[in-house]
Amino acid sequence: EWQSKTYHVLVLDDGFEHDGRHYTSLSQIARAITGAHWSGPRFFGLKKRKAPPKRGKANG
Repeated sequence: EWQSKTYHVLVLDDGFEHDGRHYTSLSQIARAITGAHWSGPRFFGLKKRKAPPKRGKANG
């Protein structure tokens, strides 16, 4: 949501679609919406997934 308006983004194999236009990054969409540079994942409230814990070799 930005300035009381909700935006929807479609995730594609080769990028994203917003408002009928193709984008290669969420940051491009955030800029199109706000007119300013944003981190796309931050603008859309996304967080990086934590890597699963690394497993050590079994003793034996």
